[in-house]
Amino acid sequence: MAANWAPDSWTAHEARQLPDYPDATALKAATDALRSHPPLVFAGEARNLTAELARVAAGEAFLLQGGDCAESFAEFHPNNIRDTFRVILQMAVVLTFASKLPVVKLGRMAGQFAKPRSAPTETIDGVELPSYRGDNVNDIAFTAQSRVPDPQRMVQGYAQAAATLNLLRAFAQGGYANLAQVHRWTHDFMGRSPWAKKYAETADRIGEALEFMAACGIDPETVPQLAQTSFYTSHEALLLPYEEAMTRQDSLTGDWYDTSAHFLWIGDRTRFEGSAHVEFLRGIGNPIGLKCGPSLEPDVLLRLLDTLNPGRVPGRVTLITRYGYDKIEAAFPRLLRTVTREGHPVVWSCDPMHGNVVKAANGYKTRPFDRILSEVRAFFAIHRAEGTHAGGIHAEMTGQNVTECTGGAIDVTEQSLGDRYHTHCDPRLNAGQSLELAFLLAEMLNAEMAERRRAAA
Repeated sequence: MAANWAPDSWTAHEARQLPDYPDATALKAATDALRSHPPLVFAGEARNLTAELARVAAGEAFLLQGGDCAESFAEFHPNNIRDTFRVILQMAVVLTFASKLPVVKLGRMAGQFAKPRSAPTETIDGVELPSYRGDNVNDIAFTAQSRVPDPQRMVQGYAQAAATLNLLRAFAQGGYANLAQVHRWTHDFMGRSPWAKKYAETADRIGEALEFMAACGIDPETVPQLAQTSFYTSHEALLLPYEEAMTRQDSLTGDWYDTSAHFLWIGDRTRFEGSAHVEFLRGIGNPIGLKCGPSLEPDVLLRLLDTLNPGRVPGRVTLITRYGYDKIEAAFPRLLRTVTREGHPVVWSCDPMHGNVVKAANGYKTRPFDRILSEVRAFFAIHRAEGTHAGGIHAEMTGQNVTECTGGAIDVTEQSLGDRYHTHCDPRLNAGQSLELAFLLAEMLNAEMAERRRAAA
Protein backbone atom coordinates (compact mmCIF):
# COMPACT_ATOMS: atom_id res chain seq x y z
CA MET A 1 0.00 0.00 0.00
CA ALA A 2 1.16 3.54 -0.74
CA ALA A 3 2.54 5.42 2.25
CA ASN A 4 0.53 8.30 3.73
CA TRP A 5 -2.30 7.80 1.27
CA ALA A 6 -6.07 7.63 1.55
CA PRO A 7 -8.78 7.83 -1.11
CA ASP A 8 -9.36 11.49 -0.18
CA SER A 9 -5.72 12.57 0.25
CA TRP A 10 -5.88 14.19 -3.20
CA THR A 11 -8.00 16.99 -1.69
CA ALA A 12 -4.86 18.46 -0.10
CA HIS A 13 -3.21 18.91 -3.52
CA GLU A 14 -3.72 21.21 -6.49
CA ALA A 15 -6.62 19.93 -8.59
CA ARG A 16 -6.99 21.28 -12.11
CA GLN A 17 -9.79 20.58 -14.60
CA LEU A 18 -12.37 19.82 -11.91
CA PRO A 19 -15.84 21.39 -12.12
CA ASP A 20 -16.99 23.91 -9.53
CA TYR A 21 -20.17 22.39 -8.13
CA PRO A 22 -22.45 25.16 -6.83
CA ASP A 23 -24.34 22.88 -4.41
CA ALA A 24 -22.05 21.11 -1.92
CA THR A 25 -24.97 19.25 -0.36
CA ALA A 26 -26.02 17.80 -3.72
CA LEU A 27 -22.41 16.78 -4.43
CA LYS A 28 -22.19 14.92 -1.11
CA ALA A 29 -25.51 13.19 -1.76
CA ALA A 30 -24.30 11.97 -5.16
CA THR A 31 -20.93 10.69 -3.92
CA ASP A 32 -22.57 9.04 -0.89
CA ALA A 33 -24.91 7.23 -3.27
CA LEU A 34 -21.99 6.06 -5.39
CA ARG A 35 -20.18 4.74 -2.32
CA SER A 36 -23.17 2.49 -1.63
CA HIS A 37 -23.28 1.13 -5.19
CA PRO A 38 -21.56 -2.16 -6.16
CA PRO A 39 -18.12 -1.98 -7.77
CA LEU A 40 -18.05 -1.97 -11.56
CA VAL A 41 -14.85 -4.02 -11.77
CA PHE A 42 -12.97 -6.18 -9.31
CA ALA A 43 -9.47 -6.05 -7.89
CA GLY A 44 -8.60 -9.47 -9.28
CA GLU A 45 -9.47 -8.31 -12.81
CA ALA A 46 -7.22 -5.27 -12.40
CA ARG A 47 -4.38 -7.52 -11.22
CA ASN A 48 -4.90 -9.76 -14.25
CA LEU A 49 -4.58 -6.73 -16.51
CA THR A 50 -1.37 -5.67 -14.78
CA ALA A 51 0.05 -9.14 -15.46
CA GLU A 52 -0.94 -8.93 -19.13
CA LEU A 53 0.61 -5.45 -19.43
CA ALA A 54 3.80 -6.80 -17.87
CA ARG A 55 4.04 -9.08 -20.91
CA VAL A 56 3.65 -6.02 -23.14
CA ALA A 57 6.44 -4.24 -21.24
CA ALA A 58 8.65 -7.31 -21.81
CA GLY A 59 7.97 -7.26 -25.56
CA GLU A 60 5.81 -10.38 -25.44
CA ALA A 61 2.42 -8.80 -26.27
CA PHE A 62 0.83 -5.69 -27.76
CA LEU A 63 -1.68 -3.25 -26.24
CA LEU A 64 -4.71 -2.15 -28.26
CA GLN A 65 -6.60 0.63 -26.48
CA GLY A 66 -9.48 2.30 -28.27
CA GLY A 67 -12.95 3.74 -28.02
CA ASP A 68 -14.86 6.97 -27.74
CA CYS A 69 -13.31 10.36 -27.17
CA ALA A 70 -16.21 11.03 -24.80
CA GLU A 71 -19.13 8.68 -24.24
CA SER A 72 -22.50 10.36 -24.20
CA PHE A 73 -25.84 9.73 -22.58
CA ALA A 74 -27.68 10.57 -25.82
CA GLU A 75 -25.87 7.99 -27.98
CA PHE A 76 -26.14 5.17 -25.43
CA HIS A 77 -27.32 2.16 -27.44
CA PRO A 78 -26.36 -1.53 -27.47
CA ASN A 79 -25.62 -1.40 -31.20
CA ASN A 80 -23.02 1.34 -30.69
CA ILE A 81 -21.33 -0.69 -27.95
CA ARG A 82 -21.39 -3.83 -30.10
CA ASP A 83 -20.02 -2.07 -33.19
CA THR A 84 -17.04 -0.57 -31.37
CA PHE A 85 -16.36 -3.89 -29.64
CA ARG A 86 -16.30 -5.80 -32.92
CA VAL A 87 -13.97 -3.30 -34.60
CA ILE A 88 -11.57 -3.80 -31.69
CA LEU A 89 -11.91 -7.58 -32.19
CA GLN A 90 -11.11 -7.16 -35.90
CA MET A 91 -8.08 -5.01 -35.17
CA ALA A 92 -6.83 -7.48 -32.55
CA VAL A 93 -7.18 -10.45 -34.93
CA VAL A 94 -5.24 -8.62 -37.64
CA LEU A 95 -2.46 -7.68 -35.20
CA THR A 96 -2.21 -11.15 -33.65
CA PHE A 97 -2.25 -12.95 -37.00
CA ALA A 98 0.55 -10.78 -38.39
CA SER A 99 2.82 -10.50 -35.37
CA LYS A 100 2.07 -13.81 -33.59
CA LEU A 101 1.83 -11.73 -30.42
CA PRO A 102 -1.17 -11.79 -28.04
CA VAL A 103 -3.10 -8.52 -28.01
CA VAL A 104 -4.36 -6.95 -24.78
CA LYS A 105 -7.75 -5.40 -25.55
CA LEU A 106 -8.57 -2.28 -23.56
CA GLY A 107 -11.64 -0.18 -24.35
CA ARG A 108 -12.08 3.54 -23.78
CA MET A 109 -15.57 2.50 -22.75
CA ALA A 110 -17.91 2.19 -19.75
CA GLY A 111 -16.72 5.35 -18.02
CA GLN A 112 -15.11 7.82 -20.47
CA PHE A 113 -17.57 10.60 -19.65
CA ALA A 114 -15.40 13.46 -18.35
CA LYS A 115 -13.14 15.59 -20.56
CA PRO A 116 -10.43 18.18 -19.82
CA ARG A 117 -10.80 21.48 -21.64
CA SER A 118 -8.29 24.05 -22.81
CA ALA A 119 -10.39 26.90 -21.35
CA PRO A 120 -12.96 27.07 -18.53
CA THR A 121 -15.46 28.94 -20.72
CA GLU A 122 -16.46 29.15 -24.36
CA THR A 123 -18.09 31.99 -26.29
CA ILE A 124 -20.63 31.62 -29.12
CA ASP A 125 -22.20 34.67 -30.79
CA GLY A 126 -21.01 36.88 -27.96
CA VAL A 127 -22.44 34.64 -25.22
CA GLU A 128 -19.91 33.22 -22.75
CA LEU A 129 -20.78 30.04 -20.79
CA PRO A 130 -18.86 27.36 -18.88
CA SER A 131 -17.23 24.78 -21.14
CA TYR A 132 -18.82 21.40 -21.72
CA ARG A 133 -16.79 18.95 -19.60
CA GLY A 134 -18.45 15.67 -20.55
CA ASP A 135 -21.82 14.15 -19.74
CA ASN A 136 -20.66 13.17 -16.24
CA VAL A 137 -20.43 16.89 -15.45
CA ASN A 138 -22.79 18.99 -17.56
CA ASP A 139 -24.77 18.99 -20.81
CA ILE A 140 -23.44 19.82 -24.27
CA ALA A 141 -26.43 22.12 -25.03
CA PHE A 142 -25.25 25.73 -25.10
CA THR A 143 -27.55 27.18 -22.44
CA ALA A 144 -26.76 28.61 -19.02
CA GLN A 145 -28.79 25.94 -17.25
CA SER A 146 -27.28 23.04 -19.23
CA ARG A 147 -23.72 24.09 -18.45
CA VAL A 148 -24.15 24.15 -14.65
CA PRO A 149 -22.25 21.15 -13.20
CA ASP A 150 -24.77 18.65 -11.85
CA PRO A 151 -23.38 15.96 -9.49
CA GLN A 152 -26.37 13.71 -10.13
CA ARG A 153 -24.95 13.14 -13.61
CA MET A 154 -22.20 11.05 -12.00
CA VAL A 155 -24.86 8.63 -10.77
CA GLN A 156 -26.33 8.45 -14.26
CA GLY A 157 -22.84 7.86 -15.66
CA TYR A 158 -22.36 4.99 -13.21
CA ALA A 159 -25.62 3.37 -14.36
CA GLN A 160 -24.64 3.65 -18.03
CA ALA A 161 -21.15 2.29 -17.30
CA ALA A 162 -22.68 -0.68 -15.46
CA ALA A 163 -25.00 -1.50 -18.36
CA THR A 164 -22.16 -1.10 -20.88
CA LEU A 165 -19.89 -3.39 -18.87
CA ASN A 166 -22.62 -5.98 -18.59
CA LEU A 167 -22.98 -6.08 -22.37
CA LEU A 168 -19.22 -6.09 -22.98
CA ARG A 169 -18.78 -9.04 -20.62
CA ALA A 170 -21.56 -10.89 -22.43
CA PHE A 171 -19.93 -10.23 -25.81
CA ALA A 172 -16.45 -11.23 -24.57
CA GLN A 173 -17.51 -14.41 -22.75
CA GLY A 174 -20.81 -15.43 -24.36
CA GLY A 175 -19.70 -16.53 -27.82
CA TYR A 176 -19.64 -13.30 -29.83
CA ALA A 177 -15.83 -13.24 -29.61
CA ASN A 178 -15.58 -16.85 -30.85
CA LEU A 179 -12.88 -16.97 -33.53
CA ALA A 180 -15.25 -19.05 -35.65
CA GLN A 181 -17.30 -15.82 -35.98
CA VAL A 182 -14.35 -13.89 -37.43
CA HIS A 183 -16.13 -13.22 -40.75
CA ARG A 184 -19.23 -11.86 -39.02
CA TRP A 185 -17.39 -9.01 -37.29
CA THR A 186 -17.18 -6.96 -40.51
CA HIS A 187 -19.60 -4.04 -40.74
CA ASP A 188 -21.93 -4.00 -43.75
CA PHE A 189 -20.97 -0.43 -44.68
CA MET A 190 -17.30 -1.44 -45.08
CA GLY A 191 -17.99 -3.56 -48.16
CA ARG A 192 -16.36 -1.13 -50.59
CA SER A 193 -13.16 -0.74 -48.54
CA PRO A 194 -10.01 -2.48 -49.86
CA TRP A 195 -9.14 -3.18 -46.24
CA ALA A 196 -12.40 -5.08 -45.78
CA LYS A 197 -11.29 -7.36 -48.62
CA LYS A 198 -7.88 -7.84 -47.04
CA TYR A 199 -9.54 -8.59 -43.70
CA ALA A 200 -11.74 -11.22 -45.41
CA GLU A 201 -8.58 -12.88 -46.75
CA THR A 202 -7.10 -12.94 -43.24
CA ALA A 203 -10.37 -14.33 -41.87
CA ASP A 204 -10.29 -17.09 -44.52
CA ARG A 205 -6.82 -18.15 -43.40
CA ILE A 206 -7.90 -18.13 -39.77
CA GLY A 207 -10.92 -20.24 -40.71
CA GLU A 208 -8.70 -22.77 -42.44
CA ALA A 209 -6.46 -22.96 -39.38
CA LEU A 210 -9.49 -23.51 -37.14
CA GLU A 211 -10.75 -26.31 -39.40
CA PHE A 212 -7.35 -28.01 -39.20
CA MET A 213 -7.31 -27.65 -35.41
CA ALA A 214 -10.84 -29.04 -35.17
CA ALA A 215 -9.75 -32.08 -37.15
CA CYS A 216 -7.03 -32.55 -34.53
CA GLY A 217 -9.60 -32.36 -31.74
CA ILE A 218 -8.93 -28.74 -30.78
CA ASP A 219 -12.13 -26.69 -30.85
CA PRO A 220 -14.00 -24.13 -28.67
CA GLU A 221 -15.44 -26.94 -26.56
CA THR A 222 -12.02 -28.32 -25.65
CA VAL A 223 -10.18 -24.96 -25.65
CA PRO A 224 -12.50 -22.23 -24.29
CA GLN A 225 -10.00 -19.51 -25.23
CA LEU A 226 -11.09 -19.93 -28.85
CA ALA A 227 -14.64 -18.91 -27.96
CA GLN A 228 -14.01 -16.02 -25.59
CA THR A 229 -11.60 -13.19 -24.89
CA SER A 230 -10.43 -10.94 -22.08
CA PHE A 231 -11.66 -7.37 -22.50
CA TYR A 232 -10.86 -4.55 -20.10
CA THR A 233 -12.17 -1.01 -19.65
CA SER A 234 -10.40 2.31 -19.12
CA HIS A 235 -10.98 6.03 -18.86
CA GLU A 236 -9.17 9.18 -17.83
CA ALA A 237 -9.32 9.56 -14.03
CA LEU A 238 -10.32 13.19 -14.32
CA LEU A 239 -13.40 13.60 -12.13
CA LEU A 240 -11.80 12.85 -8.77
CA PRO A 241 -14.97 13.02 -6.60
CA TYR A 242 -16.37 10.19 -8.73
CA GLU A 243 -13.14 8.17 -8.66
CA GLU A 244 -12.80 8.56 -4.89
CA ALA A 245 -16.39 7.39 -4.36
CA MET A 246 -15.69 4.29 -6.47
CA THR A 247 -12.49 3.37 -4.61
CA ARG A 248 -12.72 0.29 -2.37
CA GLN A 249 -10.33 -1.73 -0.22
CA ASP A 250 -9.69 -5.23 -1.53
CA SER A 251 -10.71 -7.86 1.02
CA LEU A 252 -7.93 -10.23 -0.09
CA THR A 253 -4.90 -7.93 -0.12
CA GLY A 254 -5.98 -4.84 1.82
CA ASP A 255 -4.91 -2.66 -1.13
CA TRP A 256 -7.11 0.09 -2.54
CA TYR A 257 -8.57 -0.21 -6.05
CA ASP A 258 -10.57 2.23 -8.12
CA THR A 259 -13.48 0.00 -9.13
CA SER A 260 -14.80 2.38 -11.83
CA ALA A 261 -12.52 0.77 -14.46
CA HIS A 262 -9.69 -1.71 -14.80
CA PHE A 263 -7.22 0.95 -16.05
CA LEU A 264 -7.12 4.70 -15.31
CA TRP A 265 -4.87 7.32 -16.82
CA ILE A 266 -3.66 10.85 -16.06
CA GLY A 267 -4.02 13.36 -18.88
CA ASP A 268 -1.45 15.78 -20.25
CA ARG A 269 -3.08 18.72 -18.43
CA THR A 270 -3.14 17.07 -14.98
CA ARG A 271 0.16 15.16 -14.76
CA PHE A 272 2.25 17.93 -13.20
CA GLU A 273 4.24 17.31 -10.01
CA GLY A 274 2.10 17.87 -6.92
CA SER A 275 -1.07 17.25 -8.90
CA ALA A 276 -4.16 15.96 -7.10
CA HIS A 277 -4.58 13.45 -9.93
CA VAL A 278 -1.06 12.10 -9.45
CA GLU A 279 -1.67 11.88 -5.72
CA PHE A 280 -4.88 9.90 -6.24
CA LEU A 281 -3.48 7.45 -8.77
CA ARG A 282 -0.32 6.73 -6.82
CA GLY A 283 -2.40 4.99 -4.17
CA ILE A 284 -4.64 2.70 -6.19
CA GLY A 285 -3.65 -0.82 -7.20
CA ASN A 286 -4.99 -0.60 -10.77
CA PRO A 287 -2.60 -0.41 -13.70
CA ILE A 288 -2.38 3.24 -14.71
CA GLY A 289 -1.40 5.38 -17.67
CA LEU A 290 0.37 8.71 -18.03
CA LYS A 291 0.02 10.92 -21.10
CA CYS A 292 3.39 12.24 -22.30
CA GLY A 293 3.31 15.37 -24.46
CA PRO A 294 5.90 17.82 -25.83
CA SER A 295 6.08 19.80 -22.57
CA LEU A 296 7.15 16.81 -20.45
CA GLU A 297 10.83 16.90 -19.53
CA PRO A 298 12.71 13.60 -18.90
CA ASP A 299 13.72 14.46 -15.33
CA VAL A 300 10.11 15.34 -14.43
CA LEU A 301 8.92 12.03 -15.91
CA LEU A 302 11.44 10.10 -13.83
CA ARG A 303 10.19 11.76 -10.65
CA LEU A 304 6.59 10.99 -11.64
CA LEU A 305 7.50 7.35 -12.25
CA ASP A 306 9.20 7.16 -8.84
CA THR A 307 6.00 8.54 -7.29
CA LEU A 308 3.55 6.37 -9.22
CA ASN A 309 5.55 3.14 -9.29
CA PRO A 310 8.24 3.21 -6.58
CA GLY A 311 8.40 -0.60 -6.55
CA ARG A 312 8.95 -0.68 -10.32
CA VAL A 313 6.22 -3.26 -10.81
CA PRO A 314 6.12 -4.41 -14.46
CA GLY A 315 2.78 -3.58 -16.09
CA ARG A 316 1.87 -0.98 -13.48
CA VAL A 317 2.56 2.06 -15.69
CA THR A 318 1.83 2.68 -19.37
CA LEU A 319 3.37 5.80 -20.89
CA ILE A 320 1.12 7.12 -23.64
CA THR A 321 2.92 9.46 -26.04
CA ARG A 322 0.89 12.23 -27.73
CA TYR A 323 3.18 14.58 -29.61
CA GLY A 324 1.85 15.27 -33.09
CA TYR A 325 3.34 13.97 -36.32
CA ASP A 326 5.70 16.96 -36.62
CA LYS A 327 7.05 16.87 -33.04
CA ILE A 328 7.55 13.22 -32.10
CA GLU A 329 10.94 12.71 -33.76
CA ALA A 330 12.47 15.68 -31.96
CA ALA A 331 10.99 15.11 -28.49
CA PHE A 332 10.28 11.42 -27.94
CA PRO A 333 13.79 9.86 -28.18
CA ARG A 334 15.01 11.84 -25.14
CA LEU A 335 12.17 10.49 -23.02
CA LEU A 336 12.59 6.94 -24.29
CA ARG A 337 16.35 6.86 -23.68
CA THR A 338 16.02 8.32 -20.18
CA VAL A 339 13.36 5.86 -19.02
CA THR A 340 15.19 2.91 -20.62
CA ARG A 341 18.49 3.92 -19.01
CA GLU A 342 16.87 4.13 -15.57
CA GLY A 343 15.33 0.67 -15.97
CA HIS A 344 11.66 1.52 -15.43
CA PRO A 345 9.58 -1.43 -16.76
CA VAL A 346 6.94 0.61 -18.61
CA VAL A 347 4.65 -0.06 -21.55
CA TRP A 348 5.16 2.46 -24.35
CA SER A 349 1.94 3.23 -26.22
CA CYS A 350 1.33 5.75 -29.01
CA ASP A 351 -1.65 8.12 -29.01
CA PRO A 352 -1.49 9.58 -32.54
CA MET A 353 -4.79 11.42 -32.15
CA HIS A 354 -4.44 14.30 -29.70
CA GLY A 355 -1.45 16.03 -31.26
CA ASN A 356 -2.92 16.05 -34.75
CA VAL A 357 -6.12 18.08 -34.45
CA VAL A 358 -6.71 20.74 -37.10
CA LYS A 359 -9.65 22.96 -37.98
CA ALA A 360 -11.08 22.46 -41.45
CA ALA A 361 -12.02 25.41 -43.64
CA ASN A 362 -15.71 24.74 -42.93
CA GLY A 363 -15.11 25.03 -39.16
CA TYR A 364 -15.14 21.33 -38.23
CA LYS A 365 -12.42 20.06 -35.92
CA THR A 366 -10.76 17.07 -37.60
CA ARG A 367 -7.69 14.85 -37.63
CA PRO A 368 -6.04 14.05 -40.98
CA PHE A 369 -5.51 10.30 -41.27
CA ASP A 370 -2.14 10.72 -42.98
CA ARG A 371 -0.83 12.69 -39.98
CA ILE A 372 -2.08 9.96 -37.62
CA LEU A 373 -0.24 7.30 -39.63
CA SER A 374 2.87 9.48 -39.84
CA GLU A 375 3.08 9.72 -36.05
CA VAL A 376 2.57 5.97 -35.65
CA ARG A 377 5.32 5.22 -38.19
CA ALA A 378 7.70 7.58 -36.38
CA PHE A 379 6.86 5.94 -33.03
CA PHE A 380 7.77 2.50 -34.40
CA ALA A 381 10.88 3.78 -36.18
CA ILE A 382 12.21 5.41 -33.01
CA HIS A 383 11.71 2.20 -31.04
CA ARG A 384 13.49 0.16 -33.74
CA ALA A 385 16.40 2.60 -33.66
CA GLU A 386 16.63 2.35 -29.85
CA GLY A 387 16.12 -1.43 -29.71
CA THR A 388 12.96 -1.10 -27.58
CA HIS A 389 9.41 -2.42 -27.98
CA ALA A 390 6.67 -0.30 -29.53
CA GLY A 391 4.13 -1.70 -27.11
CA GLY A 392 0.75 -0.27 -27.99
CA ILE A 393 -1.68 2.07 -29.70
CA HIS A 394 -4.20 4.41 -28.03
CA ALA A 395 -6.86 5.56 -30.50
CA GLU A 396 -10.11 7.48 -30.34
CA MET A 397 -12.36 5.43 -32.60
CA THR A 398 -15.87 4.15 -33.08
CA GLY A 399 -17.60 1.29 -34.85
CA GLN A 400 -20.01 3.76 -36.45
CA ASN A 401 -19.69 4.96 -40.04
CA VAL A 402 -18.83 8.53 -39.03
CA THR A 403 -17.07 11.22 -41.06
CA GLU A 404 -14.88 12.97 -38.48
CA CYS A 405 -11.24 12.28 -39.49
CA THR A 406 -10.26 13.14 -43.05
CA GLY A 407 -8.51 10.68 -45.36
CA GLY A 408 -8.21 6.92 -45.37
CA ALA A 409 -8.91 4.40 -48.13
CA ILE A 410 -12.57 5.46 -48.19
CA ASP A 411 -11.56 9.08 -48.52
CA VAL A 412 -13.30 11.41 -46.08
CA THR A 413 -12.87 14.96 -47.39
CA GLU A 414 -13.25 18.26 -45.59
CA GLN A 415 -16.41 18.80 -47.63
CA SER A 416 -17.92 15.50 -46.38
CA LEU A 417 -17.16 16.04 -42.68
CA GLY A 418 -20.67 17.30 -42.05
CA ASP A 419 -22.29 14.15 -43.46
CA ARG A 420 -22.00 12.11 -40.26
CA TYR A 421 -20.11 14.21 -37.70
CA HIS A 422 -21.51 12.87 -34.42
CA THR A 423 -18.76 13.24 -31.81
CA HIS A 424 -19.49 15.14 -28.59
CA CYS A 425 -15.90 16.29 -28.35
CA ASP A 426 -12.96 15.26 -30.55
CA PRO A 427 -13.03 13.56 -33.99
CA ARG A 428 -12.79 9.75 -34.04
CA LEU A 429 -11.57 7.20 -36.57
CA ASN A 430 -14.45 5.33 -38.16
CA ALA A 431 -14.55 1.54 -38.52
CA GLY A 432 -12.87 1.54 -41.93
CA GLN A 433 -10.05 3.85 -40.84
CA SER A 434 -9.54 1.79 -37.66
CA LEU A 435 -9.15 -1.42 -39.65
CA GLU A 436 -6.78 0.31 -42.08
CA LEU A 437 -4.70 1.46 -39.11
CA ALA A 438 -4.62 -2.12 -37.78
CA PHE A 439 -3.17 -3.49 -41.03
CA LEU A 440 -0.49 -0.82 -41.11
CA LEU A 441 0.31 -1.50 -37.45
CA ALA A 442 0.52 -5.20 -38.29
CA GLU A 443 3.14 -4.49 -40.98
CA MET A 444 5.24 -2.50 -38.53
CA LEU A 445 4.87 -5.08 -35.75
CA ASN A 446 5.77 -7.85 -38.15
CA ALA A 447 8.93 -5.97 -39.16
CA GLU A 448 9.84 -5.47 -35.48
CA MET A 449 9.36 -9.18 -34.73
CA ALA A 450 11.42 -10.20 -37.79
CA GLU A 451 14.23 -7.88 -36.75
CA ARG A 452 14.13 -9.28 -33.24
CA ARG A 453 14.34 -12.85 -34.58
CA ARG A 454 17.31 -11.93 -36.77
CA ALA A 455 19.10 -10.37 -33.81
CA ALA A 456 18.51 -13.50 -31.72
CA ALA A 457 19.73 -15.88 -34.45
